[in-house]
Amino acid sequence: MSTSKKLVFVYNANSDMGSKIFDAAHKILNPKTYQCNLCDITYGAFSEKSVWKSFRKNTDLEMVFLHKDEFSEAYNPALIAGISFPVVLEETRSDLKVLIKTDELNDIKQPVELIDLITQRFL
Repeated sequence: MSTSKKLVFVYNANSDMGSKIFDAAHKILNPKTYQCNLCDITYGAFSEKSVWKSFRKNTDLEMVFLHKDEFSEAYNPALIAGISFPVVLEETRSDLKVLIKTDELNDIKQPVELIDLITQRFL
């Protein structure tokens, strides 16, 4: 697919090793209070969920995955003001727009639901 648009997935977690270890433990020990449903939808405690991984590898969509600290460093603050996490954004050459909001992501239980939303809204 030749397009100037891409999807930017932003997790409600930081990228440092301490955060990753804490997040993995949190998902196992107290999953109901874990703060990143996008992480939970796409990953188990230790690896990417197979349904999501298959979709990601077999689609022509350009997708970027960032933790919130990486996102804040990579994008102009004016473009990202007021964005909550987790979130899925559509990036064009000049803009970012919310494709799937935090509250929508928080309602999703399975990777197939996320795949369906992406397919409906972006493809």
